Amino acid sequence: MAEPRFDLVVIGSGPGGYVAALRAGQLGLATACVEKYPTLGGTCLNVGCIPSKALLDSSEHFAFARTQAAAHGIRAEVSLDLAAMMKRKDGVVRDLTRGVEGLFRKQKVTHVQGVARITAPGRVEVEGPEGRRALEAQRILVATGSKPVALPGIAFDGRRIVHSTDALSLPEVPRRLVVVGAGAIGLELGSVWRRLGSAVTVIEVMDRIVPGMDRASGDSLRRALEKQGLRFVFGASASAARVEGDQVHVTVSAGETTREEVCDVLLVAVGRRPYTDGLGARELGIAMDERGRLEVNEKFETSVPGVFAIGDVIRGPMLAHKAEEEGIAAVETMAGLPGHVHYEAIPNVVYTWPEFASVGLSEEEARAQGREIAIGSFPFIANGRARAMGEREGQVRILADAKTDRILGAHIVGPRASDLIAELALAIEFGASAEDVARAVHAHPTLPEAVKEAALAVAGRALHI
Repeated sequence: MAEPRFDLVVIGSGPGGYVAALRAGQLGLATACVEKYPTLGGTCLNVGCIPSKALLDSSEHFAFARTQAAAHGIRAEVSLDLAAMMKRKDGVVRDLTRGVEGLFRKQKVTHVQGVARITAPGRVEVEGPEGRRALEAQRILVATGSKPVALPGIAFDGRRIVHSTDALSLPEVPRRLVVVGAGAIGLELGSVWRRLGSAVTVIEVMDRIVPGMDRASGDSLRRALEKQGLRFVFGASASAARVEGDQVHVTVSAGETTREEVCDVLLVAVGRRPYTDGLGARELGIAMDERGRLEVNEKFETSVPGVFAIGDVIRGPMLAHKAEEEGIAAVETMAGLPGHVHYEAIPNVVYTWPEFASVGLSEEEARAQGREIAIGSFPFIANGRARAMGEREGQVRILADAKTDRILGAHIVGPRASDLIAELALAIEFGASAEDVARAVHAHPTLPEAVKEAALAVAGRALHI
């Protein structure tokens, strides 16, 4: 029996790939999605965004019960059941990946399990559990995501020297954890294990945490994390590591000097790389940049006609929601619709506690562009709802063009910053001014009132400070 011919074959079922496939199904395109793993959802649902957030939430509850519940008049003996916490995390993942399967059935997307390789324009060969098959398609969309980067001379063993995936399933709480990399992944996983009892040291080659995000806000987050017990070492890197028994001896280099850190687990979280291994992209002649990312045009089409790419395998921040929007835009463009992505309005979130959420330009970026800016800020300690919650850390910072008042960027460190940033992403999407946000009615008492106050502060009109 001949294989059916598809309008679109999507390679990869992470947020970018599966959302693109669903949108294609909505638009009536005959669509197949190839995934090499047994479950759908890619890194994000299986070993990334979702399980890490499940552990972050669970560890937040544990830390609250231990250190803050008594202030609310709640007294209880608290102990950790790590196995139950991991079981809950796995259940969340299982439910969501099954949900994607159900959505594929709803939109008539064909799920093909196996490793895909593009052998020619319009042809994908898949090596799967049932052998090899060839899929013919009018278009191919690459959404294969990314993989953790290793450090030279430091090999992962999955037990003592680990990457982010391994750190989601440690069998016990390490007494001492060293994290290399003070980006979002390192800070989030470091926070999880610190709350559960680890002594955590974070090593960062730069002079700050979350490099690339707003510095003043990053400094605010660092101070909050230090209060929680995280220790930071800046201007340093891990140049070697060896396992001796149950300990890891990490060589930490800073300039011309070296010293040794000893820990139970070493987590390397220095970034991710585009995953195109075995895809056939080079053999097909697809143009790549110096970092191995596929080059695409404004329609997300590569240098080979009919082959498209989105997400972590192309330029831009490696964010699940960025990949989703690119997948939707790419498919809509294929269908003759005006798909687009407004990159200046893509939020970025670090899910520590307090959270750090950002959208648009940082203060450093705005000044580097020679922009004249006005900045309004408002601290959560002056927000009624935050005080009622017992949350005192952080603030909202809004950057606006000093002449037009148009919002250029926003940076929030504080409770539920990941939710609050949506209002300001929408403001940037629609070209709103700080005055627009300041004039909008915000319910009282709520955390979003801090956003309103920061918008008022751009013009020096904040009322509650």
